[in-house]
Amino acid sequence: MADLGSVDALIDALRRLPGVGAKSASRMAFHLLQHDRPGAQLLSQALHRASTSVRHCARCHTFTEAEICPVCSDPERDATRLCVVETPADQAALERTGAYRGLYFVLMGRLSPLDGIGPKDIGLQQLFDRAADGITEEVILATNFTAEGEATAHVVSEGLKTRGLRTTRLSRGVPVGSELEYVDLGTIAHALADRR
Repeated sequence: MADLGSVDALIDALRRLPGVGAKSASRMAFHLLQHDRPGAQLLSQALHRASTSVRHCARCHTFTEAEICPVCSDPERDATRLCVVETPADQAALERTGAYRGLYFVLMGRLSPLDGIGPKDIGLQQLFDRAADGITEEVILATNFTAEGEATAHVVSEGLKTRGLRTTRLSRGVPVGSELEYVDLGTIAHALADRR
């Protein structure tokens, strides 16, 4: 077989994506090379453009191509509410609901002492400074309901309390359209505790 250094490099690059193993990466690489060369070029150009032009918003840390992202620069947003999320993907999910019209702060991670990720690594001081701007009245903690997300929410909440800011946490409970007999016990217990 001929030298396939470029193919191997492509497979290794595709394996960097979350959830993509060696088999999936090989399948993608061979598909692009065999059946969709224009798609491969398009993917290459899009990755290059995004990796060189996308940066962090100076106010909320989400991804943007401008100094300030469109959400932070929108005068129609409710500046008295600040929603704290772990990632730009979490922010995008909240935006898709259309239910929240405030501003955001994206941590770009969560506290994880076992992985060596502490408060400085996720910009907690920047969050505290932003929340203490004199405009923010409520900080909504929308970190994930994992052990690390809960720990992050707790540390943020405690840090904001010392600054006299009101914090709230997303509620959790039984998903819409689910049947109780199929819902895990932890979710049912939280739904009972957080009932209104």
